Amino acid sequence: MDFSIPAEITALREAFADFIDREVRPREEEYARIFWGANTDASNAQPVVDEVRKRSAEAGFYAAYLPEAVGGQDLSVLGTTLLVEDAAASGLRLAMAAIAPPNPAGPSTLLLKLPTHLWPEYLLPVAAAHKTMCFALSEPEAGSDAQAISTRAVLDNDEWVINGAKHYITNGADADFAIVFAVTDAEKRAAGGITAFVVPRDQYRVGQTQYNLSDSHPAELFFDNARIPADHVVGEVGMGFLEAMSFLNAGRAYIGAQALGLAEFCLNSATEHTRSRTAFGKPLAKFQGVSFPLARSKVDIEAMRWLVYHLAWRVDEEGDALAIMGDASITKYATTEWAYEVADRALQAYGGMGLMREGPIERVLRHLRMLRVVEGASEVQLLVIARTLGL
Repeated sequence: MDFSIPAEITALREAFADFIDREVRPREEEYARIFWGANTDASNAQPVVDEVRKRSAEAGFYAAYLPEAVGGQDLSVLGTTLLVEDAAASGLRLAMAAIAPPNPAGPSTLLLKLPTHLWPEYLLPVAAAHKTMCFALSEPEAGSDAQAISTRAVLDNDEWVINGAKHYITNGADADFAIVFAVTDAEKRAAGGITAFVVPRDQYRVGQTQYNLSDSHPAELFFDNARIPADHVVGEVGMGFLEAMSFLNAGRAYIGAQALGLAEFCLNSATEHTRSRTAFGKPLAKFQGVSFPLARSKVDIEAMRWLVYHLAWRVDEEGDALAIMGDASITKYATTEWAYEVADRALQAYGGMGLMREGPIERVLRHLRMLRVVEGASEVQLLVIARTLGL
């Protein structure tokens, strides 16, 4: 076993760190000021986010995991995972805009399965950060059980007609188009009866914004006789559900990397705070009631690190095989649950200051709470893990 990071990826991480310091950090204060001035509505700060995305795309980081032919660097899953970790560990709100995964607004590898003549309209503009997209799968009656979706698509001559509703769609209100999953064969469903389509913004209606405890809020999407050309199918007709599952393992690595990076940021912040903050005549760090929880957090972070790196390595070496799905669920479950505990301990170390919205931990804790639900809730991950045990 070789646990070393390849030299070329180490060099890329150093270049990315320089980009974060040069292009992102100076804009962070502006972003935070606009964000809070808008009463937690990030829409007014969207131009700052868009600028960071474009600059990152120009520098080659934003869509580095895509092939060179479409503006990427053919970066491995491991390399992408490390960039995601570094962005999260910076503690900068804007840093996660500089690297597309795991944000559904960025270019999904599913777009590579579109007919190549559609790439200039959909794939290339998103890879260059000139457009954004969203991933429309969840429905009011189909969340964890995604194959239970009721949105339908019917072929009418040379067009598909789509009817249905989606909710909890990240970037749904701002996306230029959506990858929409719809039933095309009610009998087959997940086994060949669900198809993925690219649907332009003018063919669906955006409903209400669904405000949640994080700082990014999803939206409802409604498809009322939406019409798209017959060639707007992602991959093959009927294989949409399997297409979605095909990149699931890499997605779990990216979610795990984000959780890992945020946990590292929380621990570093709490450690610095407890060293400088005094109580009863000595630094807080000298009290075992403070230092021991942070020591536990260090253990959790190192365990998370190797789960994430190992999963990324397996995806690179073995592809998105069903055999990796157990490891993917273990990684998603463990990293999001443990990172939340790390953030909670860090907040406790800050005391009353930790509860303040302008502090460094409170917003991270809320985001990590969300990660325990999205992209497959913890209980769903346990279900998958149990099945790998034959239970």
